[in-house]
Amino acid sequence: MMIRLADPMLLLLLLAVPLYLYVEIRYARRRRPAISFPVASLAREAAGRTFPWKRFTKLAVRAAALTLVVLAIARPQAGSGQESVITEGIDIVLAIDVSASMKAEDFRPRNRLEVAKEVVADFIRGRTSDRIGMVVFASQAFTQCPLTLDYNVLLQLLDSVHIGMIDERSTAIGTAIATATNRLRESDADSKVIILLTDGRNNAGEIDPVTAARAAKAVGVKVYTIGAGTPEGGQVPIDDPVWGRRYVNVPNDLDEETLTEIADITGGRYYRAKSEGMLADVYRKIGELETTKIEVKHFTTYTELAPRFIAAALVLLVLELLASAFVIRSIP
Repeated sequence: MMIRLADPMLLLLLLAVPLYLYVEIRYARRRRPAISFPVASLAREAAGRTFPWKRFTKLAVRAAALTLVVLAIARPQAGSGQESVITEGIDIVLAIDVSASMKAEDFRPRNRLEVAKEVVADFIRGRTSDRIGMVVFASQAFTQCPLTLDYNVLLQLLDSVHIGMIDERSTAIGTAIATATNRLRESDADSKVIILLTDGRNNAGEIDPVTAARAAKAVGVKVYTIGAGTPEGGQVPIDDPVWGRRYVNVPNDLDEETLTEIADITGGRYYRAKSEGMLADVYRKIGELETTKIEVKHFTTYTELAPRFIAAALVLLVLELLASAFVIRSIP
């Protein structure tokens, strides 16, 4: 809380307080008594018991009341600061590949999907006021989470993503872009973004990735594409009912040319992530490119304190009158 005076120049009126005290003290001695007593003891008996501080007490109370009145005239105010936050939000849909090739363990010691989920979770936690949704895709694509500000729910749904939740034998990149675009089509956000992560090429679905990218551009959606995996590919575990678990080397079949074209058409960028560190760096860079604009307006609300000062002055004057009548009695 902050205190201020709306009219501080009126504090000059406080000079009247010492002037009042000076006049009262200097000219009190020149006043003639209204009644003369031949004997001093008679005066003391008529006035009752007196104390040297009585007159000074009355002067002090009156001076304090006058000071409070002057302060009230200067309009003391108590202010409480507040702020209004205005955000220009971004709507983001995270499209994540859950096809079989994402089992490759070239991001050791975990596979590509597990690493991607951890990096994406960190990306979500780094946002503040953006709506974020999630689409998962393999042979088909579906919305795992619609656009939301409830990041806790989004993180729970991300944690439940796994290979096998959709037919994992192929990759429908075009369908994934179309599904994500459909989620953003009616958004009124200032920026609409798709971040698509895959380690393969489009070999399923009825929508070509380039056609889907052009449709996204038509509704103002920007697509960032990320190609995951090492150039030499990785070991994919296969559980054989006879021989048990064995590993098969699967080459990286990443279609970088198409992913680059998708990004170029929509005004986004294509990134290659060959390791967990590179993948985390890619999401960090995208986060820096797509920053939420936040405008903070500060304002202060003031409450007038003058009535309280006037009330205090009146209380002092009433107490002084009561004291003069019953306690600090004097002969005029």
